[in-house]
Order: sequence, then structure tokens, then C-alpha cells
Amino acid sequence: MMTQKRPLKLYNTLQIRDLEQLAIEGGSTGFQLMTRAGEAAFNTLRKRWPDAQTFVVFCGAGNNAGDGYVIAQLLLNAGLQVCVYAVGDCAGLKAEALQAYQAFINAQGTVHAYVANEAVVADVVVDALLGTGLSRSIQGLYADAIATINRSAKPVLAVDVPSGINADTGAVMGCAVHADCTVTFIGLKQGLCTGDAPDYCGELVVSDLKLAPALYAQMPHSLNQVAYKPLPKRSRCAHKGSNGHVLIIGGACGFSGAVMLAAQAALRIGSGLVSLATRPEHAAFINMTLPELMSHSVQQVEQLVLLLANASVVVIGPGLGQTAWSDALLNAVLDTTKPLIIDADALNLLAKKPLEPSAHPNWVLTPHPGEAARLLACSTTRVQQDRFAAVKMLQARYGGTVVLKGAGTLIANASSMSISSTGNPGMASGGMGDVLTGVIAGLCAQGMGMLDAVQQGVYLHGLAADKAAADAGERGLLASDLMPYLRQGVNA
Repeated sequence: MMTQKRPLKLYNTLQIRDLEQLAIEGGSTGFQLMTRAGEAAFNTLRKRWPDAQTFVVFCGAGNNAGDGYVIAQLLLNAGLQVCVYAVGDCAGLKAEALQAYQAFINAQGTVHAYVANEAVVADVVVDALLGTGLSRSIQGLYADAIATINRSAKPVLAVDVPSGINADTGAVMGCAVHADCTVTFIGLKQGLCTGDAPDYCGELVVSDLKLAPALYAQMPHSLNQVAYKPLPKRSRCAHKGSNGHVLIIGGACGFSGAVMLAAQAALRIGSGLVSLATRPEHAAFINMTLPELMSHSVQQVEQLVLLLANASVVVIGPGLGQTAWSDALLNAVLDTTKPLIIDADALNLLAKKPLEPSAHPNWVLTPHPGEAARLLACSTTRVQQDRFAAVKMLQARYGGTVVLKGAGTLIANASSMSISSTGNPGMASGGMGDVLTGVIAGLCAQGMGMLDAVQQGVYLHGLAADKAAADAGERGLLASDLMPYLRQGVNA
């Protein structure tokens, strides 16, 4: 049985069900698929916790429960202690789930009706309560069972999806199981990779349940995970002008660090030249820290004209502020036809402007959830409840390419969507977004197409943070710590 940790294709729940139906039409029975799912989860249990001797399996009333009963029987057959708690009436089980339950009972297994605040005594807990069909907030005995699992402080394996997680959006439906490992079946569900889900899934393991590759070729998928694409080897005759000129506009008083981080990232990722257009109060001293930069004092919009003419890629937003100066510079930049990356306060200013869709087809917007909410005139909570819908709405309203940052960063243009799995919680610190903006700009300046520059920029930015965290830990990770790893990544 093929097991993958991070396949490149992601699916929504409807596509997964269609794949399952194709497998059944091709000769597999539903119970065979359920048995394979149970075997995949059992094998992961034994591999991850080889010394565990006692197990508690929580089963609900749907097909996910059937997987749980298969797992329980395999544990029983292996001579291990297993206790099964059923939430809901077992008499309500249907089809394959009922068949799996009866097989467990016939193997001398015992099922206990779950009661509120049941104590958990086991080495490992298996969550087979709720699957991908969840569409409403969890309440009652199911909510209590989830709370019991989470209170147990025992290692948890979730079957297909942690109970309470919406497999399409990644949102928590009231409450959810915190798993240490999730074994998901047939394909990787899109919701497990973004939103709240990464906090609940733990390690993700994907089992294809022996579905033929030809079946996957018949079924579209919802989006791709970004894979690394090495840059082409540089010509021996290359010079600084061959690798693009990035102009970064921003750095209001007190925020010069933001433009410095973006500029340094653009240089470390390989841009030939980087210019800054920033406040007169600190334009000169920036060169004392980064002598490779060309730092320009810009007080009036007219001073920006020549800088824009010389740039191959334009960035606006890092440390920009929301003053009259900031707004005037943004208005000037919006008229350019050059590749344009809008970040930070430039996004907040943009949210206040009446723009036609696709006002600038060659721009990139890089909002975090709060900025996305302002651009969409909604709450941050609404954005996070369905990040896929949010990034689609942003792209439809503003055109170009949109990067919705966060755990499982989403990238969308008019024709495609992708997700990056690199990055870690250590990136939740000031300046990380400025570094990402500089990375994307630097890749674009070197001739990479806009979508590729965005996808590879997000991927390399997260990868650099992962490498930095591996060396010294996530806590205390600074945006500037990424610089040497960006250089390593782009030269891999």
C-alpha cells in the first residue's frame, strides 16, 4: 500500500467521494476500502507507538466509525488491549460501518456506550468519531467525547480527519480533537492544510487505499501544493543589470526596518540591484547598515518618477504608514504597468479605494488575514473560516495574484490556486511579511514569471524559516535570521 506524507494534489470532499465511487465501479467494494483504511491506520499506530499496549477507540455513528471498528479488531487480533466507546446508538450503523461493527463483535470485541466525562485509560487514543461529512457545529455527547479525548493528555491518532475539523475549509466546527497524527485516505483533503487544521492534525499521513493511478487521472483536484523549481544557471557573462532592479517604497518615520528587511531579502534571493524610496529622515543612514542598497530620499511624488522608470519590479507597503505621504506614493504607483507587489499598509490604503476588478493584472497582493478582511470589508474570523473562499473573492475583486498568508499560505490568480506547506509558528514575529515581499520581488526581477515568482517566493521563504528553526528553535526566530537560508535555498 502506497503511503505518502505530502502529495502535491489536494482534493475537496466531493472529489474524494467521487474517487471512492470510481474505485467501487472499478471492482472494489465499500467494505474492502474500509478494511484498507483500517489497516493503514493500524499500521501507522504500530509504527508510531510501537510500545503501546492499551488503546481506546472512540467511534461515532457513520463510516468513520466503521474504520474505527476495523482498527479495534486489528488491535484485538494482535493481542493488544482495546476498549471501544460508541457515541450514539450502534443500532443506527448502516452498510459497511455496520458490517465492521458486527465483525468486531464476532471477534469477541466489546463496545461500551460512551457516557459524559468517561475516563480514558490507555496508552493511545484513536479518534473515529466524525469524518468528512461534518457540516454543522458539534454539540452534546460528541462535544463531550472530544473534550474527554483532549483532556486525556494521551497520544491521539485521528482517522481520516480530526473530529470537528471541516475537511474542506480547515475550520473548527465548535470544537475539535487535537491529534498527534492524522491518517487520511484516498487523497489529501484541502482543509487539513490550512486554517485552524494544522494545529489539530499533527503529522499528516496519506494512504491511497490501493486505488489505481488511472482513477486519479480521471478526477480533477482542487489545488496543488507548491514544489520547488530551481532557478536556471546564470550565464558566465551575467552582470548586475542582468538580474533586475527592485524598487521598494515605504519606511515611514519609525518604520525604516521594514524596507530594510524587504530590500535585504531581495538582494539575498538574487536581485541585481535594489533601490529604496523612503523618508528623508532616515534615507541616508540606511546605507550605513546595508551599503549594497541605493537609498533615496523621497518627500514629493515627483521625486519618484525617475526611480520608477529605472525599476524592473516595484514594491510598495513595507513600513509605509497611512499618512498623506503614503497615500500619494501609492496613487503614483498604481499607474505603473510594471510588475507591482503591494503589502502591509499599502493594502490597508488600497482597501479604501474604489477600484475596478483586475485594475492591475500584473500586481501581487500579499495580505495576512486581518488585511484580507479589510480588503473584503468583512471580519478576520470570516476570512479564517474559509480561506479558500476568501482568496478567491480577493482575486475576483482585485485581479492579479493574491497571497493569503498564514498556516498553509494560499496563492490564487485568475486560473489556478496553490498552497505552500513550508513555514512554522516561529514566523509569527514582526518583519516576516516584509521579507516575503522582498523575496517575491527579487525572484520576479530575475525574470521569473509572476505566478512562479510568487509560488517559489512563498515556498523559499517558509523553507528558510524551517531551516533557521531547525538550527536554533522556533521561539525567538527573527525575520533577519532567514537571510542566510534564503541564499542557500535559491542556490540549491
